[in-house]
Amino acid sequence: MSSTVESTEHQALRSAVAALGQRYGRDYLARVAREGGHPDALWADAAKLGYLGVNLPEEYGGGGGGISELAIVLEELGAAGCPLLMMVVSPAICGTVIARFGTDEQKRTWLPGLADGTRTMAFGITEPDAGSNSHRITTTARRDGDDWILTGRKVFISGVDIADATLIVGRTEDARTGRLKPCLFIVPRDAPGFGRSVIDMELQAAEKQFELTLDDVRLPASALVGDEDAGLLQLFAGLNPERIMTAAFAIGMGRHAVGRAVEYAKTRQVWREPIGSHQAVAHPLAQAHIELELARLMMAKAARLYDAGDDMGAGEAANMAKYAAGEACVRAVDQSVHTLGGNGLTREYGLASLITASRVARIAPVSREMILNFVSHQTLGLPKSY
Repeated sequence: MSSTVESTEHQALRSAVAALGQRYGRDYLARVAREGGHPDALWADAAKLGYLGVNLPEEYGGGGGGISELAIVLEELGAAGCPLLMMVVSPAICGTVIARFGTDEQKRTWLPGLADGTRTMAFGITEPDAGSNSHRITTTARRDGDDWILTGRKVFISGVDIADATLIVGRTEDARTGRLKPCLFIVPRDAPGFGRSVIDMELQAAEKQFELTLDDVRLPASALVGDEDAGLLQLFAGLNPERIMTAAFAIGMGRHAVGRAVEYAKTRQVWREPIGSHQAVAHPLAQAHIELELARLMMAKAARLYDAGDDMGAGEAANMAKYAAGEACVRAVDQSVHTLGGNGLTREYGLASLITASRVARIAPVSREMILNFVSHQTLGLPKSY
């Protein structure tokens, strides 16, 4: 893909990550998922080359870049067919929140490990009865002396089995108003009362999804991230990178699918010419490519705004990028499978599993309908419907 609007540093990063991705590819990730394993070798190599912590502060072993650079890493791994889902969670959400709002002790404890890949952190916000309505989160944190006690449930939380801890969104009572407000807590994997059960997903992925139970989990005061009164600000500081990285995940997947379809359309002959010479095959692939490029521009805008500290502007752009990328990805995968016909449904070509995977970007971390709510209300100023 053309990268002429990017800096030479970003172009070099793309090329280097693409080279790493090509050494692993779709077959590697599919094999790991089938065997019930984790992409440890790719994670370790990406870490060793400094890609996992490219957005984290240099003083803690990171690359000193931003979400712009981290999104490039994930997109290029995705385009090679081997995206690392935990990049969305560990360095992008948890690393960003701790770097921006954590105490010095939390930064020293977590950031070097998140940057070099030796430690990972999951993120727990979604609940069985709350879904997209984070105001209905029922996981509560109450004080007991200097400690906090967490009680509640979470669902569809990625990678909890491999993460050293999970950044849990709970709610505490505001002493002044008595109303509940969001707060973030670092919960170690082996904390007493912290249980998990795997969710049986149709989606074939190396990263498993879990339901979590917090049954009076006792945490020290140091488990609270940042200021107890700045919960919402801190929460959105993590959610905007999550949307940008989900866009990167989707764009990479869409690029991979279109790449495979184009390769096939150039060589597959049914009549005298390759099928790619027929406009009914060529035009939909060209359209998919255009839509992915447009989504990528919005993702770059969102990342740039976020890295510049414009949280409000980044919130709007990140939602738009995630929407555009999700739609473009689904259409790209669908058209790619269609281009291959029956071969598109075989394991050999590796596209069929993307039919399910591509839907993730439409659903998570926020549905396209909630993004349309956001844009109609926040951007266009239309009355709120909920």
